[in-house]
Amino acid sequence: MRHVLLLAALLALPASAAEPAPPRALVLKAARLFDAKSGKLVTPGQVVVVGGRISAVGPTAPVPAGAEVLELGDATLLPGFLDAHTHLTTQPGEDWRQDVLDSFQRTIAEQTLDALPFARATLMAGFTTVRNLGGPDFIDVGLRNGIRRGVAVGPRILTATAGLGTTGGHCDDGNSFRKGLLVEEASRGVADGPEAFRVKVRENIKYGADLIKVCATGGVLSFNDDVGSPQLTQAELDALIDEAHAHKRKVAAHAHGAEGAKRAIRAGVDSIEHGSFLDDEALALMKKQGTWFVPTALALQTVLERADKGMLPPEVARKAREAGAAHRQAMRKAIASGVRMAFGTDSGVYAHGRNAEEFALLVGAGMKPAEALRSATVHGAELLGVQDTLGTLEAGKLADVVAVPGDPLQDIRRTQQVFFVMKEGVVYRDDRAPVSAPSAR
Repeated sequence: MRHVLLLAALLALPASAAEPAPPRALVLKAARLFDAKSGKLVTPGQVVVVGGRISAVGPTAPVPAGAEVLELGDATLLPGFLDAHTHLTTQPGEDWRQDVLDSFQRTIAEQTLDALPFARATLMAGFTTVRNLGGPDFIDVGLRNGIRRGVAVGPRILTATAGLGTTGGHCDDGNSFRKGLLVEEASRGVADGPEAFRVKVRENIKYGADLIKVCATGGVLSFNDDVGSPQLTQAELDALIDEAHAHKRKVAAHAHGAEGAKRAIRAGVDSIEHGSFLDDEALALMKKQGTWFVPTALALQTVLERADKGMLPPEVARKAREAGAAHRQAMRKAIASGVRMAFGTDSGVYAHGRNAEEFALLVGAGMKPAEALRSATVHGAELLGVQDTLGTLEAGKLADVVAVPGDPLQDIRRTQQVFFVMKEGVVYRDDRAPVSAPSAR
């Protein structure tokens, strides 16, 4: 009987009492706005946000009655930045040997807690979306899900879970330990042979991968492999990428060496990461196929900084210097040849939060400031497959907005001075006033 009376009372309420309150409207105003589609500035800048999405853009955009106006002054509004190559679950310490020991002694729960400030620092630097290319024990999946649920603060994450690679290769984390020391002598993503890689792709997708990462060549920070040597056969890459694409997952290939990169490009890979030794043939193939290049220049620079300070094993320092010298030339050639490029930093190789330093490195290699900004906005969104909702400040898209002082087209290093960060309509950083970012629920 009580249920009947309650229902009757609800039905008797005025319609307005049962309806949810309309979402709060916010208006962001600044001296200018970066139009990522055209690569030009719009003055003055104005973005109207309602319910986590952009409802209107431009100086004549209609403003809802009662909207809260945030005056950001002599600043530039930009789309939230996208970093296409991160490792949010790790960060190097002062002693690489201690890092190895910590990885064995700290529980998965501790390592997950360690990742929380890494994610927060990335968001506060203006990077509202990242592609995480490898993480242990599904910590990356948990971090992604926790941020989605609102129990952790960080960028929107698309993650690859375990990187796939061959026995003893760059993605085999156990390749520097003596046989018999570890219970599992190979990393979870290790396989050999085309059909074995198909299984690994399916396994990663089963456990939550948004995309697939493969180590097509050796690497700088791994032991027992040459930085530029190919590590998968053409047949293995063909099978891996075919399987991933069949499941509508993109594939990112870690590839320093030209031959390994070319095998991945011929197999239809979506992006080449690092590309230190890319030759003219590889770049021509990339341009023909429309393959994206994610150069991660900041990673090479910061690894060289650590090598110069004696903070790396001698064999790793040697590979870092070898790759660093070649990478600068490859990046310049890629920019000059018109290869499609997206912004990525390999954060986790260095301290998280420095991501924006990549912009100046791109410009220093010959990229125009507007194109550098587009690489982390509209181009990054296209690579990640989120261009329908992110990458530009347009009506209907998610309200991911950052602000930097002054004009970043005149000084690209302004991107390192982000003072305002909004993700899906929620303000996480606003340095105009002493307010703290929203905390996890």
